[in-house]
Amino acid sequence: MVEIKEEKKDSKKEEKVSEKSTKVIEEYEYKSKNIPITITILKKKGEFVPIYDVAISSISRTTEFILEKIRQELIKRVNLGMVEITDVKKTQLVEDKFEETISDLVNKYFPDLEDETKSFLKSYLIGKSLGLGNIELLMSDENLEEIVINQAAEPIWIYHKNHGWLKTNILLKDEEQIKHYARIVGRRVGRQITVLEPLLDAHLSEGDRVNVTLMPISTHGNTMTIRKFSRDPWTITKFLTSNTISGRAAALIWMAIQYEMSMLIAGGTASGKTSALNVIANFFPPNQRILSIEDTREVRLPKFLHWVPLNTRLPNPEGKGEISMEDLLVNSLRMRPDRILVGEVRRKRESETLFEAIHTGHSVYATFHANNAEEAIQRLTNPPIDVPKIMLPAISLIIVQFRNRRTGARRTFQIAEILPDASANVLMQYDPKSDKLLTINNSKSFFGTLKLYTGYSSQEIEKEISEKEDILKYLVKQSITSVDGVGRIIAEYYTDKDNLMKFVKANKPFQE
Repeated sequence: MVEIKEEKKDSKKEEKVSEKSTKVIEEYEYKSKNIPITITILKKKGEFVPIYDVAISSISRTTEFILEKIRQELIKRVNLGMVEITDVKKTQLVEDKFEETISDLVNKYFPDLEDETKSFLKSYLIGKSLGLGNIELLMSDENLEEIVINQAAEPIWIYHKNHGWLKTNILLKDEEQIKHYARIVGRRVGRQITVLEPLLDAHLSEGDRVNVTLMPISTHGNTMTIRKFSRDPWTITKFLTSNTISGRAAALIWMAIQYEMSMLIAGGTASGKTSALNVIANFFPPNQRILSIEDTREVRLPKFLHWVPLNTRLPNPEGKGEISMEDLLVNSLRMRPDRILVGEVRRKRESETLFEAIHTGHSVYATFHANNAEEAIQRLTNPPIDVPKIMLPAISLIIVQFRNRRTGARRTFQIAEILPDASANVLMQYDPKSDKLLTINNSKSFFGTLKLYTGYSSQEIEKEISEKEDILKYLVKQSITSVDGVGRIIAEYYTDKDNLMKFVKANKPFQE
């Protein structure tokens, strides 16, 4: 008989902590591959950061003994070691066979169990045999942005969307276990990590980015940093409802995208640059070819867009086979793109190719590290990037993202145009006191460029921006938040605007 019980993964001392010295900040539940998880975020006396307490449904010792027997039988039946570590396709086939065999053996040893309990045991075995153990449990929490192992001697840390850095109650056995997890990650991406190759930077199949360092490179112990890829990507509706951007600013950006003006999205680390790139990509028309170029796959576009995602590749242990962002940029120009999205511009060669793409008639949208529009221009036009100032006005707008480190809130900080002399004119700027994005300057070039290429008057431009604001409000009112849902409305705008506006004015759900 299988005995399921609720068990806390922390020490007996912690369980005895009095209510006076412990305060529950938040509690919630979720499932990790059929395993029910309870999370309690606690503030404990003597701890400088809150504790992220993980409680899982565990199993009795008798059942665990049987499961260990199953695991040993699995190893005999399916030998992962027989597969070349660099042959990703073959490794996947073996892992699929592994899961199939687990299912057969659970049915053999526990024939009378309910399907739900069998499913739990299968997930437990798969996680223990092939996965990253308790790390897999953390990966399923949608509230987490980062999962960090600093060394085996201290608990795993996580970065929570609502609470910042938290210390978990999960400890790893030893440094060898971290190394074992690193090898699993390496195998999944067809790379090895050894004493001779102690650094690994990879991304998993769902887009999560993993960085590993082995001792003695990291002197305290082996490390693993997992940056989680959002399973529920940002859209313009979510930006508006979270007050990240104003309706007027979003309509202005939409106007620029519709008329194929290039943009740069700047900001500091974790300020939401890639999220903003995803959001503005909602405004692309459905009849154009879009290419995205990234180190790690983070861009998510509506499924009915004509989109080709491209990813860079790191060199192999012999230093061969690297595909850089510059290589992909140069190649993309031969693929007849209408729009090019670039994950992040870091080097001189990339920026040169990027501006060459703009000057040859392509619309380019890229992210860049800078805290404001002026700093973005300074960084672009000075060493080591050193773009000639004469090329800079090819970018119509700079959108600056900002993250408040104290509250964790992300906001669009500035929207600026680049003038013919390569200086920035900030059109809109975030006011922290009112928590609003305010218009602070009149346009000197952006609206002039719009008039030049559309033939519109100022009144006609204003009317179209107002119309776009109405559609954005409609998305919020109708709670259309998914990538495909937003993309469908935007596509309808480009293909049959009059029909869409009937639903917008009546505030009724859109029907095809």
